[in-house]
Amino acid sequence: MSEDAPETEIIEVPKVEPKQPTTVIDPERLQELKDIANRLRLHAIRSTQASKSGHPTSCSSIADILAVLFFNVMRLDMNEPRNPASDRLVLSKGHAAPILYAAWAEAGLFPTDELLNLRKIDSDLEGHPTPRLNFIDVGTGSLGQGVAVASGMAYIGKNIDKSDYRTYCIVGDGESAEGSIWESLNFASFYNLDNLCVIFDVNRLGQSDPTQLQHNMDVYEKRLDAFGFNAIVVDGHNIEELMNAFDNAANTKGKPTAVIAKTFKGKGFPGIENEENWHGKPLGDKACEAIRKLEYAIVNRSPCPVALTPKSNDGMTVPEVNIDNVKLSNPPSYKLGEQVATRVAYGKALAKMAEGCDRVIALDGDTKNSTYSEKLKQQFPERFIECYIAEQNLVGVTIGAMCRNRTIAFASTFAAFLTRAFDQVRMGAISQTNANFCGSHCGVSIGEDGPSQMALEDIAMFRAIPGSTVFYPSDAVSCERAVELAANTPGICFIRTSRPSTAVIYKNEEVFQVGIGKVIKQSRKDKVLLVGAGITLYECLSAAADLEKIGIKVRVVDPFTIKPLDAGLIMANARACGGRIIVVEDHYQEGGLGEAVLSALALERDVEVKHLYVPHVPRSGPPTVLIDKFGISARHIIEAVSNYMECRCTSNLED
Repeated sequence: MSEDAPETEIIEVPKVEPKQPTTVIDPERLQELKDIANRLRLHAIRSTQASKSGHPTSCSSIADILAVLFFNVMRLDMNEPRNPASDRLVLSKGHAAPILYAAWAEAGLFPTDELLNLRKIDSDLEGHPTPRLNFIDVGTGSLGQGVAVASGMAYIGKNIDKSDYRTYCIVGDGESAEGSIWESLNFASFYNLDNLCVIFDVNRLGQSDPTQLQHNMDVYEKRLDAFGFNAIVVDGHNIEELMNAFDNAANTKGKPTAVIAKTFKGKGFPGIENEENWHGKPLGDKACEAIRKLEYAIVNRSPCPVALTPKSNDGMTVPEVNIDNVKLSNPPSYKLGEQVATRVAYGKALAKMAEGCDRVIALDGDTKNSTYSEKLKQQFPERFIECYIAEQNLVGVTIGAMCRNRTIAFASTFAAFLTRAFDQVRMGAISQTNANFCGSHCGVSIGEDGPSQMALEDIAMFRAIPGSTVFYPSDAVSCERAVELAANTPGICFIRTSRPSTAVIYKNEEVFQVGIGKVIKQSRKDKVLLVGAGITLYECLSAAADLEKIGIKVRVVDPFTIKPLDAGLIMANARACGGRIIVVEDHYQEGGLGEAVLSALALERDVEVKHLYVPHVPRSGPPTVLIDKFGISARHIIEAVSNYMECRCTSNLED
């Protein structure tokens, strides 16, 4: 990045020793929790046997952890599982979904018989958790992402809601090899999220081999301590140790807690416990023996006692939040022809949205002085989250921040850098998030920084996300309105902003809608339709002006949103121009504006589309030189129009 990084204030937090738990643990309660853990194991066996697939061994290693969390620690509302005042749990190791479902069923949310519908096509008890279930906040299963989401939840709880709900996240030891986990642990420690407890299920075995550290617990402890966590090593199958650890976590101030649980994969399964080659497999003909052993170990054979139910969230409160129909605090105020970069207008719009709604927040990856998200920070520093150069965590925290409708979050960085977080964005769609992303510095028009900084794949990436909306505003007015629309549009939204300044072409009172484009220039004698967005819209307008001087009139359309595309507008205007279309974009050929137009018109007859795009990896240079060198300047547009005219004349002569 060419811009200088902003200075960072170093926050020093005094180390606070955790209070030692003083609770005397009732032996009868200990046994009840042991019993419920084994009942959870039984459910995991039976449900995966019924589905003939699943991960019962991965479930078994966290049975005791879930028993203590659900029936001794977490404060829940069984009538409203996603009550915003309740504690949160993110199962980052999402393949252990069957035992999470079992915990909710044993807690009384739904009948335990339904667990036998695991993985069936007509059941929402899917192979990995998704928010189709009313007790799941986010989809998990693509490993390495849960801590980021949980950190986002915890950050909002501590700093925005200022509530006492806590967030728990269960991480597999195999997935702790993911760098994204450590990005998120660093984030949680930096922001002193003492309302976050990350539980590491160290069961030693991965999918195909033992994990890197296996049961080397002191290394886990040293690493987590070095990352600023209150690190507690426990026997993950010892109920008393788990109870004490969670009590310790709740009483630790100034830092998050990591409970590092030594467990065994397939705990309680004869001939399977701690053995390799049992990942992701039902127990098959070994199920009966395991069931007999677990049933024999249960002391209280009756259904879950009334005393052993989740704690209520009574007395826990959060502020009332209204994030519907949020508007800019005042409309755009630009002069026609004024030169303003859309990235600058994005920052202005963020600040205006925040003025009108105290739940609008911004997140950035240390590019706030380039994306201009700093404009929100300057006015509302308490609602700005600096995620530093860790884009995967940036996206995950954004998704967590929006859970349970607590905020309207906008995350921004260079559009090129969002590509490294594609999996997080993809999982955000599975999680039914309404997160908003802004990618600046798109295309070759950024200039001298060169191809590593140029987003030329970003439209393709976000178009591929199911349910997404892709905004590509071309001037300051449309950009401010894009931000306003994104705040109120369901699903993932992406706003593509440009580095160069562009002229204001819309009046301040212009109305914009998702999926509705604009005709910028037209006449009754137009011969070709030009479609451009961002800087290429201006190249189209420049080409149109030059063509008009030689007697050729062309029409120009601004699509505003690439997804959904206003196919009707483009088709109607293409017909008015004899079916001739030229699409120009600062993007690679694959997946961008051109392919959106081609896809929309695929079944239309008598339409010809020429596509101008960046044909290969570009290089450094002045923006205007690069735009021309890579074939998307007004000169190339004029050439393409001229070719159309020559073809038409040739065709007429042949006729």
